[in-house]
Amino acid sequence: MTDQPKQAILPGITHCMEWTVANPHLASTWGSGLADVLATPVLVGFCEEAARQSVDPLLSPGQQTVGTKVVIDHLAATPLNMKVYVRSTLTEIDGRRLVFSIEARDEQELVARCEHHRFIIDGDRFADRISQKSHSKERSAAPTESP
Repeated sequence: MTDQPKQAILPGITHCMEWTVANPHLASTWGSGLADVLATPVLVGFCEEAARQSVDPLLSPGQQTVGTKVVIDHLAATPLNMKVYVRSTLTEIDGRRLVFSIEARDEQELVARCEHHRFIIDGDRFADRISQKSHSKERSAAPTESP
């Protein structure tokens, strides 16, 4: 892996994305709730995607980022067919760890604040480790009882 990105990744980088809440995005579809509103797990995915896309073009060939931490306050419900706008801002860099501050708004109000951490990795090395893990002959048995 090349340690240096092809362009400088610096705090302050922002990226905005937009989605329209559709049936696959609903809490009632995900089972995370019964209401026909944007599901929190989907909102987390939107936040991760905005952060990832902000730095992807700046990475060296072979590099990618993986999410390692999400802290979210889901503040307001967003109904079916309403637009959601997500803005990520890179706030901190610590070696290969990137920290983002993210806000999501719908057409009427702020719906979430999020802190998200991503880590820059070597894609090939990561894929090799996952392949070894999935093909390991010494897999642990799945738990048979709920905690």
